[in-house]
Amino acid sequence: MAETISINGTAHPIPEDPRITLLDFLRHDLRLTGTKKGCDHGQCGACTVIVNGMRINSCLTLAAMHEGDEVTTIKGLGTPDAPSPMQRAFLENDGYQCGYCTPGQICSATAMLGEIANGWPSDASETLDGDIEATGDEIRERMSGNLCRCGAYANIVAAIRDVAAEESA
Repeated sequence: MAETISINGTAHPIPEDPRITLLDFLRHDLRLTGTKKGCDHGQCGACTVIVNGMRINSCLTLAAMHEGDEVTTIKGLGTPDAPSPMQRAFLENDGYQCGYCTPGQICSATAMLGEIANGWPSDASETLDGDIEATGDEIRERMSGNLCRCGAYANIVAAIRDVAAEESA
């Protein structure tokens, strides 16, 4: 049986060339161009995707390392007709300007709320035990690996807080 990787719920064969990054596999081989190539050094977060529920920079990992994994890109979160709660919140809060970083921001924010729900503390968490609240400081700390060159940070934080409030209600 061929080695496969699941992308947005569809199985794809692992590329034959073991040097291909997950980012290049998504963009060039599968034509999933929603995932952006920013710095190609793991410093901007434009390439953030969700792998088995955790956010990663797809430019820093090889596609061959993800045999059997479930990768979710921006296209796997929702559609224009049925956006995910985070996609909808970004639209409602104007959490983007040029839009280049937006797919990575949304993937990162979606997985980040899962981290908070699982009780994983950050440097901004007030406690290492118990419930963690999605405060502005908590969100900014956790999203610090996703850069927005346009400076839409206040609106991004507002969008994430809206979704966090919906999920906790």
